[in-house]
Amino acid sequence: MKAAIDGRVIASTFMILLILAFLVLNGMVSDWGRLSGGFSNLKNFFYQSLWPPDWSVLEPQVYPVCTARYPFEFTCSTAWIGVIETIKIAFVATVFGMALSLPLSLAAARNLSPKWLSFSTRFILSAFRSLPSLIWAIFFVILIGMGPLSGVLAMTVYTVGYLGKLWYEAMEGLSKTPLEAAQAMGLNKYETALNVVVPESANDLISHSIFLFEYNFRSGTIIGIVGAGGIGYYIDLYLRFLQYDKVVAYLLIIFLVVLIIDFLSIYARSFFNEEDDLRIPSWFEVFLGIFSSPKEADNPSEK
Repeated sequence: MKAAIDGRVIASTFMILLILAFLVLNGMVSDWGRLSGGFSNLKNFFYQSLWPPDWSVLEPQVYPVCTARYPFEFTCSTAWIGVIETIKIAFVATVFGMALSLPLSLAAARNLSPKWLSFSTRFILSAFRSLPSLIWAIFFVILIGMGPLSGVLAMTVYTVGYLGKLWYEAMEGLSKTPLEAAQAMGLNKYETALNVVVPESANDLISHSIFLFEYNFRSGTIIGIVGAGGIGYYIDLYLRFLQYDKVVAYLLIIFLVVLIIDFLSIYARSFFNEEDDLRIPSWFEVFLGIFSSPKEADNPSEK
């Protein structure tokens, strides 16, 4: 009976929130009539400007001279160069972020550090992730100029803020038993962190790091718009010249690369899964984002 009451309460709360959201939206929208012609405008724009995609973005650039031979001439194209640069930016930012996040997450964990150190470190991590990587990219472009270095620094800062939070939460979720055993053995804080905390949290730390690499690649496709390197630079360039068919080609390429990275990411994380039953995902499941382990499917409330 209690479950039925709880279900009704949840449903009623959701309906109230939904009605409130519509009321707030109605207050922000002054003219609903603009939606009437939206679909036809979108249809005309799609067929006149967006479709079909212009796959010339995969053709080798005129300058510099392409030295690649058939069938690898596409490696001299702006699309390939942009994607590879974005992957490089994401990789470097993730590795640097991991190196900086580890000591900060150890300092932020309340079960490992004094309250004053934990609070001050959490404040720093919150400040780092309070601004999205795009805003950090604008800041570093102003500070050191355009180029991939600005993108690396921007995403490193955000990675530290985000990854540091995920890591210290994983460390705080450790069982007290190994920590009490380390204390009984007379290990100091450094030895406890090195020999107990990091090994016990390794699966979560690695899984979170792989996830941040995925995220950084997606962010890398955006920060290039403000001059921080990557494929976003070329997207912004063609947007300025209203060449939307080339922009669509870039977006489809990004979608394909993200799909591949998602597949490889899930596959890599399966090696660090404690349950040892995480099967290799299919491409269709990665595309729909419905991949889960068998135990998660049987027990959706357990994590």
